[in-house]
Amino acid sequence: MFQSRTHTCNELRMEHVGQNVTIVGWYENLRKVSKNLGFLVLRDFYGTTQVVIETEEMMEKLSGVNCESTLSITGTVRERSSKNPNQATGDIEVVPTDMVVLGKCRHNELPFEINRSKEADENARLKYRYLDLRNPAVKDRIVLRCQVVAALRQAMTEQGFLEITTPILTCSSPEGARDYLVPSRNHPGKFYALPQAPQQFKQLLMTSGFDRYFQIAPCFRDEDARADRSPGEFYQLDMEMAFASQEDVFAVIEKVLPPIFAKYGIYKTASEAPFRRISFLDALDKYGSDKPDLRIDLELQDATEVMADCGFGPFEGNVVKAVVVSDFKGTRKVIDKMCAEVEMQSGNKAYWFRLDENGEFVGGISKFLVERKDAVIAALGLKPGDFVGLTAGKKLVAQKTAGVFRKILGNTVEGHMKKDCYEFCWIVDFPMYEMGEESGELEFCHNPFSMPQGGMKDLVEKDPLDILAYQYDLVCNGVELSSGAVRNHDPEIMIKAFELVRLGEDDVKAKFPAMYNAFTYGAPPHAGIAPGVDRMVMLIAGEESIREIIPFPMNKTAMDVMMGAPSEVDPKQLADVHIKIDLPKEEK
Repeated sequence: MFQSRTHTCNELRMEHVGQNVTIVGWYENLRKVSKNLGFLVLRDFYGTTQVVIETEEMMEKLSGVNCESTLSITGTVRERSSKNPNQATGDIEVVPTDMVVLGKCRHNELPFEINRSKEADENARLKYRYLDLRNPAVKDRIVLRCQVVAALRQAMTEQGFLEITTPILTCSSPEGARDYLVPSRNHPGKFYALPQAPQQFKQLLMTSGFDRYFQIAPCFRDEDARADRSPGEFYQLDMEMAFASQEDVFAVIEKVLPPIFAKYGIYKTASEAPFRRISFLDALDKYGSDKPDLRIDLELQDATEVMADCGFGPFEGNVVKAVVVSDFKGTRKVIDKMCAEVEMQSGNKAYWFRLDENGEFVGGISKFLVERKDAVIAALGLKPGDFVGLTAGKKLVAQKTAGVFRKILGNTVEGHMKKDCYEFCWIVDFPMYEMGEESGELEFCHNPFSMPQGGMKDLVEKDPLDILAYQYDLVCNGVELSSGAVRNHDPEIMIKAFELVRLGEDDVKAKFPAMYNAFTYGAPPHAGIAPGVDRMVMLIAGEESIREIIPFPMNKTAMDVMMGAPSEVDPKQLADVHIKIDLPKEEK
């Protein structure tokens, strides 16, 4: 029998004193003073209430009842003699006249203490996620996620966008990651794929005549986990606009996101429109990253000309990048720790020296620079007391290593990072093509469906590596939230773009038949973006791990240890979909 409640465990106040109430929830703990006196804490979704046991009969009802059992308690509200200002219901307590066990916890010991579950081993938390979620601190992150998603939906609707769901079972498509494949029962030997993103469908909606589309879209990619990426499945605020330019997309995002971040975030200020626009090449050159944290006021400088031939081996024949920091008086131990952290994160060494208060170079590689002191000071604009971090290597290696050094310095040295705000920026003007590290051949740099800047003319006349695309990334506090692009809606330009990566017209028609054919019937120029919901909520909540804001996350190896997935299936199920398992034999 279900016992209804009159109030939640966070609702009772002084105005309820004297009333007869029924509350329900989980038996959190009992502080037993004697055989006829104890203080029980009852917890539900909304909060906690203290229940005072004052009779042996009522105490006996708790005999053999374990913590985390669910209870229904009926009783009278009275004012507490010893109030708890840290508890919302701390002015009152309930004296029970009846107590019913609704759901018995049959375990004397829990895998972890509920209110301290975040301190438990992660595998235990994931295996017993239903217990982990009882912790108010964990539960609140999921509530926050719900609030943010609701706010995103409202904001997009107010901007004139229609929420339209797209298929989950679709065809395999080269989106840059491995697909999750689903075998077909009715079509032997053929497979569906779970969508890595609704990319083609949203473009087809634009071709169908819908002007503004969005959805909170589930996406599936067989990728390894990271702190800011959940393996398997994630969600994004997917949007597309017809007859739109890059600036139209920017205007929508700049209107929608900052108020939500400022309202729900741990920081109460967010960048106002327009966000800074930084070209991809400038981002690498100034910040050493295509997702720079603009809260840090440090920028990279090029020191190649003044240092490459200074006699220090690692600099010879390489690009040298410098990060100059004022007012850093860290010890040698602190500096060595920073350099070790740079090497651990980037795989490359970092170097340093100082200009002391007497105007002399000291520490690190200073002895190699003494003879050119004035030139180095002039080139880097140094003043007494400055610390200089250095990196070297091929251009991209030197830039990215210096970017890691910049971030570590910004987090270490006081006064160089604004920590209480959300700083957004757009990274624009990405190269259309790049040379593949493994293949050594020309490949698409980002999204193959992007419109090249300059259109057909640039595809025909320019060196492919010099062609820029209307592609853009949205970055917040050093975290990439999304990539987006103005789409290539012209079949002739699309074919030419793919020809440069050795795919002909027949390949395009075979790989993207619906989109190619749709574009031949008159497609509007269109553009879109898809900020990651999980990453946005992670930033808003101030969490370091994305798993903290996902209700039922997988572990780092893409396993659901709670449900036991992935799992073996019945042979008949395999036969139904024409699948035979052929695993490699284990070596003895």
